[in-house]
Amino acid sequence: METQHSAAKIVVGVDGSPSSQAALRWAVRYAGLVGGKVEAVTAWEVPGEASWSAPAVDATFDEEDAQRRLVDEVRTVLGEEGASLVRERLVHGHPVEVLVDAADGAEMLVVGSRGRGGFRRALLGSVSQQVALHAPCPVTIVRQDVHVE
Repeated sequence: METQHSAAKIVVGVDGSPSSQAALRWAVRYAGLVGGKVEAVTAWEVPGEASWSAPAVDATFDEEDAQRRLVDEVRTVLGEEGASLVRERLVHGHPVEVLVDAADGAEMLVVGSRGRGGFRRALLGSVSQQVALHAPCPVTIVRQDVHVE
């Protein structure tokens, strides 16, 4: 149960892309300004999982390895001190649904402008565009060329 004195939750989507790394840096800086806590969320789903044609099986996916990679990425982007301010979560599901759900009760949802997939010419990635439309809180979309000190 949250109290009035609990820290603001800042959710940031992390997928390894340069813009998600910029979003992670932005989220930590913002959390520092508002006294918030950062939750870095990575969504995973098996290719073809939503398809009706065959059972979704990905024998190569290792959830423990994916969690380790998420933790390592946060440390690489923020350093040890910055990483200590972040809680990492690996969640099974479609990225839009996972991020919108994670943002429930959050003060802010932060995403990169373009993730790992999609078309290069798109101004906004499909995930960032969809979370901007459906998130239960304000959304900040960070471009990869934004430098945050």
